[in-house]
Amino acid sequence: MEILDQSVAAEVADKLLEIQAIRLQPGRPFTWASGWKSPIYCDNRLSLSFPHVRNLIKEQLVRSVCHFFPNAEAIAGVATAGIPQGALIANDLGLPFIYVRSKAKGHGMENMIEGKVVPGQKVVVVEDLISTGGSSLKAVQDLRDAGFEVLGMVAIFTYGFDIAAKNFADADVKLICLSNYEALLPRAVQQNYIDDNALKSLSEWRKDPGSWNP
Repeated sequence: MEILDQSVAAEVADKLLEIQAIRLQPGRPFTWASGWKSPIYCDNRLSLSFPHVRNLIKEQLVRSVCHFFPNAEAIAGVATAGIPQGALIANDLGLPFIYVRSKAKGHGMENMIEGKVVPGQKVVVVEDLISTGGSSLKAVQDLRDAGFEVLGMVAIFTYGFDIAAKNFADADVKLICLSNYEALLPRAVQQNYIDDNALKSLSEWRKDPGSWNP
């Protein structure tokens, strides 16, 4: 996993904190679907409601695609949060857009992939958030099964879990993120969003989220 560059990582982290797309509550943790207790909640879909943040993210995701995957022939969003970001990128680049469902539609053509399926087409996948990478990599496999050549993936934010890095490496998928947990914490301290005690707790969670207790 890579980030585009450090200055972008800091700027995106600032904006996500500003619009409360990222919330840090080590004293009142959130509960994830996995059952993990988490001091952070990230909902990058909120960025769509703030044009200045939406445009920043779009521009840097476009830059990521152009720099790391210049041979892209199509953009694929991961349902649901990757769909609007992917459509914005595809529009800017003048490329075809498709999206991958979490499960096949239960009626009609029963599609897993919506849009024109072109076997052999070189595609870049767009995601909003990377945790363990499971659902994102399932979308990659669905695209490969349909005959696409997946060049890699771009995303807005990653928690940077070791298991995610392993999963992407095992799947042979290059991942580029605009920002990550390591860039976020110092920005949150600088903005007086968290204090030193909260920073310690947040750092401990990042090391072992499965057994972390507030």
